[in-house]
Amino acid sequence: MNNAHPDLSDARVAYIREVPVDTLPEAVRDRLEGAQQVYGIHTEAGKCIALARDRRLAFAVARQNDLAPVSAH
Repeated sequence: MNNAHPDLSDARVAYIREVPVDTLPEAVRDRLEGAQQVYGIHTEAGKCIALARDRRLAFAVARQNDLAPVSAH
């Protein structure tokens, strides 16, 4: 694997980025109880594997799951 972030050694990278709420399926939006923004935790391939209500929580969830979070824009 060619790691774009060599300072993270061999850790699995998780990309954290804001996800527009209106792009989410209706069933997911219904559970967000009016949240205006959410942050996705994405694999290196771009697949969203989790959502968090704020950026700090997204980073914490990634770290708790042995991932090395980085911001993606």
